[in-house]
Amino acid sequence: MKPLFEFFIKLCILSIILWGLIFWTLGSGGVDFYSLFLAWIMVVCNTALGYLLFEYAFDKDSALFTKVVFGGLTVRLLLLMVLIAVVIIRNLAVVNDFVFSFFAFYCIYVIVEILGYQKKNKQKKNTA
Repeated sequence: MKPLFEFFIKLCILSIILWGLIFWTLGSGGVDFYSLFLAWIMVVCNTALGYLLFEYAFDKDSALFTKVVFGGLTVRLLLLMVLIAVVIIRNLAVVNDFVFSFFAFYCIYVIVEILGYQKKNKQKKNTA
């Protein structure tokens, strides 16, 4: 299976499992699901964009790879900081629910992104 397709399948499966756990554990609580969803969509888009940039730069020379991956990381983090600031300043979400869920989702999804990188590197080594 292609690594890109496999990565997005894993992303979907993880998202379904996480949302199932969220509804199962927090369904009757006083949690603002809009805040959780907003944080989740920001993190998923960040993770998908990060992996797509990695996939694009993977077979390029090391200078371009470094610029795309690390430059992309910098731009993605700056964009996330701006989006978080907008959400908090404009009171678009419950701040505590949003910040906690954003942090939790980010920690989980960055692990998935790194594992996707490792799998792609391992696959290249196996074919070489």
